[in-house]
This record gives sequence, C-alpha cells and structure tokens, in this order.
Amino acid sequence: MASNPSFDISTGADLQEVDNAANQAIKEIAQRYDFKGTNCTIEFDREKAEIRLAADDEFRMDQLLDVLRTKMVKRGVPVKNLAIGENIPATGTSVRRLVGLTQGIAQDVAKKIVKAIKDQEFKKVQVQIQGEEIRVTAPSRDELQAVIAFLRGQDFGIELKFGNYRS
Repeated sequence: MASNPSFDISTGADLQEVDNAANQAIKEIAQRYDFKGTNCTIEFDREKAEIRLAADDEFRMDQLLDVLRTKMVKRGVPVKNLAIGENIPATGTSVRRLVGLTQGIAQDVAKKIVKAIKDQEFKKVQVQIQGEEIRVTAPSRDELQAVIAFLRGQDFGIELKFGNYRS
C-alpha cells in the first residue's frame, strides 16, 4: 500500500548566507563616508544564531541595521525571521542591539498554523507537529497544493519553507 503524499513546513535561514551578508555589511560600513571614524560593529555568532550590533548613537544604529537588512535581502536570507531586539544603552551615547535568527517553528506559531489549516476544512488533510517542523499529508496532491497556496497567503510572522514533497 502506497503512503499518502506529504510535505513538511519549516523555517530558518542558511547560516552561511547570514555570515556572508554580515561580512558584506561590515565591508560596506568600512567604506562609507558617513561611518568614517565611528565605532560601529557587526558580530555574527553562528552557535547562537544571533547578530550583535554596536553603534555610536541610535541614528547610526538604524543605518547599521538598514545596511544589514539590505545585504541579507540580496543574499536571499528571509528578513521576516529576524527577531530584532531593542536598543540597549551602553557607555555615553553608544547603543547595542541583538538580532536573533529564527531557525525553527516555535510551538505557539506551529499551533496557529495547524489551527489555520484545520479551520479551512481541506478534505482529508492531516497535520502533525514534529518538533520544529509540521508535516502535512493528504490522499490528493491537489489538496496539498491548495494547502501550500493557502499558507503562502497567510502571515504567521515567519518565512515558511515547504520541502520534502513526497508523492
């Protein structure tokens, strides 16, 4: 007996691309005239999947964050998955900021996604939360494609990836 077609819903960024985007942002900041003579830094911590920013003041912090976002968009990193923290005052007028990267679907968001799929009453579609991913199965591939189309039209605060499509 053949199993039902299925696919997985996940989220996350390629950490190598995030590293590349951070390095490109550092290079741009070193070359820009408005950042000459400032102490603006970007540090990427691959283990914790977070980026630490430091700037001389809040205005430069906003510029720093804008440069980082631009580089991430160019590298194909989903900026929806960035958890941008608040400015933390440091010595004098300098500020720091922590930017986290969402690398898996949190339980509360997964429950919202499952509820949204079930509320649409797709025919014979089954949804299971498997750790930081969601598995969707149905006897018809058309139903699975309808679920994907529905989810692409929704906003859950994270970038959804659809993979492991099995017929």
